[in-house]
Amino acid sequence: MMTEKTLFSFGHGFSSQALARRLLPKGWRYVGTTRNADKAEQLQNSGVEPVIWPGSDIRTLLEHTTHLLLSAAPDVNGDPVLRELRSEIAERAGQFEWVGYLSTTGVYGDHDGGWVDEATPLEPSTRRGLLRKEAEAEWSAIEGLPLHIFRLAGIYGPGRGPFAKVRNGTARRIMKKGQVFSRIHVDDIAQVLEASIARPNPGAAYNLCDDDPAPPEDVIGYAAELLGLPVPPAEDFETAEMTPMARSFYAESKRVRNDRIKSELGVDLIYPDYKAGLRALLAAEEAAE
Repeated sequence: MMTEKTLFSFGHGFSSQALARRLLPKGWRYVGTTRNADKAEQLQNSGVEPVIWPGSDIRTLLEHTTHLLLSAAPDVNGDPVLRELRSEIAERAGQFEWVGYLSTTGVYGDHDGGWVDEATPLEPSTRRGLLRKEAEAEWSAIEGLPLHIFRLAGIYGPGRGPFAKVRNGTARRIMKKGQVFSRIHVDDIAQVLEASIARPNPGAAYNLCDDDPAPPEDVIGYAAELLGLPVPPAEDFETAEMTPMARSFYAESKRVRNDRIKSELGVDLIYPDYKAGLRALLAAEEAAE
């Protein structure tokens, strides 16, 4: 009978690291996968047990896992975890107390700036969104798995804010009429995941975003204002030089509702809008100097 709470994180990245910072001080065992030895040492130093994967036999670790967090990105061949471990996970479906899959709000597609919620049909218009939709379906098909799907908006946080680009002059204010994005601070992702672990509701999907969908140029402008630097000049989307990847982010415009994380999980956002989040990031940077 397992008594120790053990979370196994496939693809231990930015969001999972934030969750580890909340759970480790509370006595959790936290295991995270990485692909190289250098990152494994960093995980070890943070209190996370590193596992080089793919490449390691992790079946014994899965035997002791009570909670599973999945954020490894799918590819054209499907979800990488299911590709290698579908049968092992399916066999243990009833063992897990909670399983979380980190997806994206890109599964909703383009809504011309309109609102979406968890009941909105999944009609992705990008390849990334389509792969996530398919991965959601793959995980949902495993009978008895206590799956919770978290659809993340644009993530920012320590080391992932606009300040560096504003300071070095590479920040761009790309103007596209009607374009809005939803976003969320990584610490709010972590608190939503912890709240869900405390209140499991298998089969639920949650949108993770703040209260203020906003045009991307407003975020850059506010960052410049906080730094006391000139606001980068506006560039028209139609004529701006952009990589295909960068341009694809502008293919969809929508406002994402987050009511469910509040009503079901009792979440009170730490950073309810980008202004609060950016002020906190800058304050932390200045305190660390």
